Amino acid sequence: MTMTFYKYQGTGNDFIIVDNRLQIINKNDTKRIVELCDRRFGIGADGFILLENSNNADFKMVYYNSDGNESSMCGNGGRCIVAYAKYLGIIDDKADFIAIDGLHKAEIKNGIVHLQMQDVLKVEAYDNHLFLDTGSPHHVTMVSDIQSYDVKKNGSKIRYGAPYKENGSNINFVEHVNDNSFAVRTYERGVEDETLSCGTGVTAVALAMHKKGLTQQEQVVLKTQGGELKVKFKSFDSGYNNIWLIGPAEQVFKGNIEW
Repeated sequence: MTMTFYKYQGTGNDFIIVDNRLQIINKNDTKRIVELCDRRFGIGADGFILLENSNNADFKMVYYNSDGNESSMCGNGGRCIVAYAKYLGIIDDKADFIAIDGLHKAEIKNGIVHLQMQDVLKVEAYDNHLFLDTGSPHHVTMVSDIQSYDVKKNGSKIRYGAPYKENGSNINFVEHVNDNSFAVRTYERGVEDETLSCGTGVTAVALAMHKKGLTQQEQVVLKTQGGELKVKFKSFDSGYNNIWLIGPAEQVFKGNIEW
């Protein structure tokens, strides 16, 4: 079967996206997903996304990591699928869609995608790191000289160590730039390497830095290897709501491939 695919990227986090409203894709063929995401023998991507019909929203997002496994929420992937839905004419500038963690709202303003994330009711603070779930689990730790930091080596060590040995976690390394700006590098589970940016990761960092008292602002700038993202939110008691991930999402190319 010949399949039309689209390649999208959001601050360097790249995805293969397919319109699966007619249910043409065999979602059990995880081996094929791995092959397509391979950067040497396939199209190359951090993840694989299917856009499907939903009875309760504009569409449904089904997300797979590059290891072929269906995964938890992907923020940059969410922004990219919103841009794709607009390209297909499914939405205009506003959308709501179903992802694995529930309903998300989104809006496109001047080409920038604003994606509402789930509320975060708890941020766990430890001596050397913070942990929270922003649709995906995230470990957040401060480092110095982040540009020369060995993210893959150190991220892998934490990701496979206690307490993440069983389910894994994404690992974020952060350096404070100024009052409301932070540099972030992320090791992603499922990719098992550093990605140029991670949407749920920068969301986690923004909330963790506010929780830690390193910024009083409720809009935070996150500088990733792939570009700049913003996260705005409202804080209450020990948690956060009205959380929005803001940044670009661009179509890179489209093509056909055999499934």
